[in-house]
Amino acid sequence: MRTALFFGAALAAVTLSGAVAAAEIEVKMLDKGATGVMVFEPALVKIAPGDTVKFVPVSKGHNVEAIPGMVPDGVVPFTGQINETVTVKFDKAGVYGFKCKPHYGMGMVGMVVAGTPDNHEQAKAVKHPGKAKQVFAKLFADPVVASK
Repeated sequence: MRTALFFGAALAAVTLSGAVAAAEIEVKMLDKGATGVMVFEPALVKIAPGDTVKFVPVSKGHNVEAIPGMVPDGVVPFTGQINETVTVKFDKAGVYGFKCKPHYGMGMVGMVVAGTPDNHEQAKAVKHPGKAKQVFAKLFADPVVASK
């Protein structure tokens, strides 16, 4: 009887610990992807607060960095170096816009939505150059983002 209780408790502990484990999503930095040239794939990631995103430079010459005004209040923006894999933990709910600095004007941008964002309108109001403006318009129109 004790053995059955012990194994039952152990199984419950393993199950519960797996349920609360944070997820890690991979976003690739590419010269060419399914949606065009100079892209993050996927460009839109929906996660829970506490999850992490790993930005991987599959193609050379890219970086990832947060866009000023497109992170929740109180969050320190992240910046990676060219050709550097960057892992970011998104602890606070919100919209996080990011870019590849050398290819920003070409539309190499993306967005992480963590939980229910309070900064949706603030992030949407940020101005962007060139094709980045069009890409963000599409991302903000996506039901994952538009529904807040």
